[in-house]
Amino acid sequence: MTRTARRTRRTLQTAAAGAAALLALSACSSSDDSSSASDSPGSASPSDKLSGTVTVFAAASLKESFTTLGKEFEKAHPGTKVTFSFGGSDSLAASITGGAPADVFASASPKTMKIVTDAGDASGTPATFVRNQLEIATLPGNPDKISSLKDLTDSGLKVVLCDKEVPCGAAAQKALDAAGLKLTPVSYEQDVKSALTKVELKEADAAVVYKTDVHAAGGKVEGVDFPESADAINDYPIAQLKDTQNADAAKAFIALVQSPEGQKVLTEAGFLKP
Repeated sequence: MTRTARRTRRTLQTAAAGAAALLALSACSSSDDSSSASDSPGSASPSDKLSGTVTVFAAASLKESFTTLGKEFEKAHPGTKVTFSFGGSDSLAASITGGAPADVFASASPKTMKIVTDAGDASGTPATFVRNQLEIATLPGNPDKISSLKDLTDSGLKVVLCDKEVPCGAAAQKALDAAGLKLTPVSYEQDVKSALTKVELKEADAAVVYKTDVHAAGGKVEGVDFPESADAINDYPIAQLKDTQNADAAKAFIALVQSPEGQKVLTEAGFLKP
């Protein structure tokens, strides 16, 4: 082999070794970059997943819709559990300001939400997520032929209202005032579900409740619209609570309620869009 040929061969060997070294270095650098990216704060990791319990205090009229949304939330976030306390918004607000542990409050009126915000127990500004309108619930088939709010003033009828401190009761009183009517019910109930139950059990001939409750009752009652209900539509605000023990899950549940999917469940139940 000539001297020139040997020199050319050594040059090629050196170039090949250099290329191999560059490839090895590149692979190492790529591995390091990948490791660094997976450890960055913005990357997803198991620790970012929601877990634990989120406790929601919600107006009684939200029972069916929120129960459905709670199941959807748990399905979307394995390892979480949504627990509910349904009741009159005024009672729930009093429980929250009294120190009852909860993460989210969904009220049937701004007035009852204000009890919580004034006490400094809400985190951030409450947001209206739905609205609700009143309807008269009668016995199936409407045997008393009730067709108006005025018909409820008939002394021969047993009529039930929500307590005036409860949003559905305050709304009913507002509608009665708009119509210039006075009505003395056989009982005032602590929440809208209790008022509706009186009719379902035939302990009352009629009750002034929400459209959503008549919808949820199915064939157990019959609904009668009345024009004065347009003067007493309730806004429903929702808020995360200051002392939440699971802020991430609380925010995620509120986001679900406000999402298109959440709004679909609520509007199908008869709620009005905010």
